[in-house]
Amino acid sequence: MKLIFATNNQNKVAEIKAALTNGLEIITLTEAGINIDIPEPHETLEENAREKATVIHNITAQNCFSEDTGLEVEALAGAPGVLSARYAGDDADNKKNIVLLLSNMHNIENRNAQFKTVISLFLDNKEYQFTGICKGKIINKEIGEMGFGYDAIFVPNGDVKTFAEMSMDEKNKYSHRKKALLQLINFLNQYNGKS
Repeated sequence: MKLIFATNNQNKVAEIKAALTNGLEIITLTEAGINIDIPEPHETLEENAREKATVIHNITAQNCFSEDTGLEVEALAGAPGVLSARYAGDDADNKKNIVLLLSNMHNIENRNAQFKTVISLFLDNKEYQFTGICKGKIINKEIGEMGFGYDAIFVPNGDVKTFAEMSMDEKNKYSHRKKALLQLINFLNQYNGKS
């Protein structure tokens, strides 16, 4: 089965492709000849994931999926959440976002946080959603050179290394994105069996 992945984020493409275990073929927007920035105007990950998948489905009329991911920090009432990529403003990058988050976490003892990924799948003109969560802690400085986003300050429960210190295989043992993707794959396997 072929699915268009509605993202321009090559890190996410690499992570999804590394997590695949079956015959699913992922087509990137670039490979599909689509060069647009898809807005994320909503207040929830679920709505933003749906928005991105809907835009690409309307353009291509093909089966596709998108995902939206946020870091939710308990002591910050779930922030940065849906604004994770733009936490430090519209011109933010990973570094600015991390600096602001660590500043906002200064002297806060509760370091509990979770990454949450929502995948929105359009298949045969119907939408389905899948959610993956990875719980962990925010540390007080950046450690590691790999990964992206907030990986350098996030340690998943059950480990001592940040995501940015892990190989892709190590990260996928915990990854919120992998958990959501496995739900998607299991659904597709059952769906194929029914059709």
